[in-house]
Amino acid sequence: MTATTVKTRSSREVYRDVLVELMPRDERLICLDSDTGLFSGVDFGTAGDRYVNLGIAEHTLMGAAAGLAKEGLVPVVNTMAAFASTRALEAVKVDIALNNLPVRIAATHSGVSGGHLGPTHHSLEDLAVMRNLPNMTVVVPADAATTDELFRQALTLPGPVYFRLGRNATPDLPGGPPVRLGQARTLREGGDVTLAACGPYPVLAALDAADLLERDGIAASVIHVHTVKPLDTDTLAAAAGTTGVVVTVEEHWRAGGFGAAVAESLSEILPVRVHRVAMPDAFVPVSGGQRYLLERGGITPQAVAARARTALGRPRRDPR
Repeated sequence: MTATTVKTRSSREVYRDVLVELMPRDERLICLDSDTGLFSGVDFGTAGDRYVNLGIAEHTLMGAAAGLAKEGLVPVVNTMAAFASTRALEAVKVDIALNNLPVRIAATHSGVSGGHLGPTHHSLEDLAVMRNLPNMTVVVPADAATTDELFRQALTLPGPVYFRLGRNATPDLPGGPPVRLGQARTLREGGDVTLAACGPYPVLAALDAADLLERDGIAASVIHVHTVKPLDTDTLAAAAGTTGVVVTVEEHWRAGGFGAAVAESLSEILPVRVHRVAMPDAFVPVSGGQRYLLERGGITPQAVAARARTALGRPRRDPR
């Protein structure tokens, strides 16, 4: 991927720093950790007694968070995405979502950002799981600035939130419209194809793909969709109505994820083709860095551009 030379903080570090900043100001906030190490050495100041490490017991973590929320607190649960969406799912569903409680699940190591830990720690099913739970808001920030802003906004919601965070530092996105929870951001305008992306590297891949397509005379819109549920169907439908073709990009298995949510929503509004670029329907059989695993899975600017050309029936121009 080409836009990866400038390093910033990871989304999990940004979330941590915002939470540590806000906890002394709001006595309702309480951080429940699962021995992740993210808060090692952190000074919570006057809020120190509201940081509780329950250890590697994710199901218990969610149940405790539900009880605290029922008593008027706003718990922030810190754990890995793979465990939040699978190991602890029953408690998330029955204790938190069913009761519509204001628990914020900060799910780190999402997608293949914990790729060095192997497939047990990959989280390529969590969007499908969490967006299917009633009452659950699902947020996927794509860089430091959107993480900061969206986490602050998510804390004000009355119900539960799944906040999908990466492990590794990723580049900043270019400037765009203000960051508003539930409102997709159009980062680039184009009338031939709509590239809708979710997550740091997928958004970067879509932006780079738009540059590749421009060389072929194809104008692509790029939409950064940071809120998967509720999905901003108005922005997506407006873009799709202009281009007639949508290509979605995500760091998730193809079934049930962001692309599926877009296809489901648009199919009820207008006749439009939705083509999905996502991780193959297979467990990743190797360990490795996030960028390597994404490229191995076909989440690249070249793959996105190729899918758009195929959808439009416009082959790549002869580079000669």
